[in-house]
Amino acid sequence: MTKTLEAIHTQDELPESTTVVIIGGGIIGVTAALTLAERNIPVVLLEKGHIAGEQSSRNLGWIRKTNRHLHDVPLALAADRLWQEMPERIGQSVGYKASGIMFLAKTEEQVAMHEAWLKSVESLSLDARMLSAQEIGQHVPGGKGDWQGGIYTPSDGRAEPAIATTAMARTAIEKGAIMVQNCAVRTLSTTGGKISGVVTEQGEIRCEQVLLASGAWSRRFLGNHGISLPTLPLVCSVFRTKPMEGPTDISVGGPDFSFRKHKDGGFIITQRGALDAHITLDHLLIGWRYLSQLRTQRSFLRTSFGKAFFQDLKLARRWKANSHSPFEQIRTLDPSANPALNNEALTNLRKAWPIFEKAEMEESWAGVIDITPDSNPIIDSISALPGLTIATGFSGHGFGTGPAAGQLAADIVTNSAPIIDPSPYQFERL
Repeated sequence: MTKTLEAIHTQDELPESTTVVIIGGGIIGVTAALTLAERNIPVVLLEKGHIAGEQSSRNLGWIRKTNRHLHDVPLALAADRLWQEMPERIGQSVGYKASGIMFLAKTEEQVAMHEAWLKSVESLSLDARMLSAQEIGQHVPGGKGDWQGGIYTPSDGRAEPAIATTAMARTAIEKGAIMVQNCAVRTLSTTGGKISGVVTEQGEIRCEQVLLASGAWSRRFLGNHGISLPTLPLVCSVFRTKPMEGPTDISVGGPDFSFRKHKDGGFIITQRGALDAHITLDHLLIGWRYLSQLRTQRSFLRTSFGKAFFQDLKLARRWKANSHSPFEQIRTLDPSANPALNNEALTNLRKAWPIFEKAEMEESWAGVIDITPDSNPIIDSISALPGLTIATGFSGHGFGTGPAAGQLAADIVTNSAPIIDPSPYQFERL
């Protein structure tokens, strides 16, 4: 994980009961807890490791509308507003800045894809626009790349994952939310076919509603209750440079690299054109559901079979409330960064913008992304278990839309008017 992640102190004792239990201390669970606390609804958030220890602190920090599906853009627009309001809401900066995001096109085919997306969202009156190669040079000077064009959205932005979720969690606690770290939820309790509580490694908490926001762990948790959640893990490797001069404040995504300015003066860089796919049993069980994605994105995957398969195989898929769960065996998913991918990213970036010849790596890390077959999340109540809502499967988009996704989950849990139309995120679509 990034060594700049801020720690947070939480209480150790569990209450006997509450109204809502949230499982998972990432940005979705934390913003849902913040929303509920602001509404004076008793809420307890339980995290098996520590707040924001997994993908919520390991992502790139991009906050974008660009290249999202048409029906997913309203959630991103709502998130833009909430990110802008966050400093006043929680009393501190989370590093949010609407500095713009630009995606570059190396081929005419890539240009056509950006143009097709722009046409698909023209009814929303976004500020996204196509750029010529000359305009790219004006916005991001000093480049040597042979670009055919690009797409640019000035109102897209960034925030700092290492501080944002922790800062929101502190405010949620100040407003009445209870959070307990290093406390894994093993199973759900039911009475008369409806949720009545959760069983943790420290005991049981009675409650009326449960929100599962456990990221890549959600499939295993639900599987223990006989619910099949179609998500698969991919691993993204990232690195941060030491402070340096850079070409722009805009976040830039090329076909095989991306970079954005970090609050400390360096840059966050990744190989945008490659993710590690360490084969697990789940890939064999439900991989067929991803065939349409594979046809168009197979070149993005660096597939491997080995240690990850057997480590995953050792983790139980069924367990009882009085037995140790997989969540106690592995408190934090902490994959090793892939040096080859990070070196590729830097090599490719230096060819495009030679100023990055001066870049020196300060640290590297990797994170596990939970991918759904259509790359959109599930934010929905589960009819098979009344009282259970899930918010998971964000497919690498969770940080950017986190504040709005967490609020939408809180709206569904409390049967309140939703912040946006939730129908695109229904579980049954999958």
